[in-house]
Amino acid sequence: MIRRAAPALAALAAVLLLASCFGSGGDGRQGSERSAGQGWKKDAGAAEVAAFMGVTVPEGATRTKGAVQVNPQEDVYLLSFVTTEKNAEGIAADLHAREPLRARKKDFAPEGERFGHLGLPEPQTLAGTRWAGVCPPCVDDTRRTRVQWIEIYVQSLQPDRARVYLQAF
Repeated sequence: MIRRAAPALAALAAVLLLASCFGSGGDGRQGSERSAGQGWKKDAGAAEVAAFMGVTVPEGATRTKGAVQVNPQEDVYLLSFVTTEKNAEGIAADLHAREPLRARKKDFAPEGERFGHLGLPEPQTLAGTRWAGVCPPCVDDTRRTRVQWIEIYVQSLQPDRARVYLQAF
């Protein structure tokens, strides 16, 4: 009976070992940054987010905010600032999206309250906001090798000013 149980016990031990490796932050991050659930990374700001995205916040930009939402599968990086329309268009073009900024239908809901964490409305809910999204590896963007997806929303404000929303993972 013990001989028949040995393979099952060995399999169970292997499963438990693998589970403990993955459950203990086996992705190489420090325990304080990665939790079993969702949350916000402490002390993450616009500089860290811009560096991850490979985006330069334009000189003279105002109301700059950034945050990192920690998730079990992949973290979401958020960046927002107000700049000129020309700068906003330049940032969008620099992402190398296959299509230029365009209006999106209002028939979809935002993915949670991400920008709300920064005290901002979700860009998908704002009338007249234009959007573009791109997969950097798909367009051979070597500056953003760690980024799987990045999207930009541009909200026109007063003459020649726009709020830029960037979201990446």
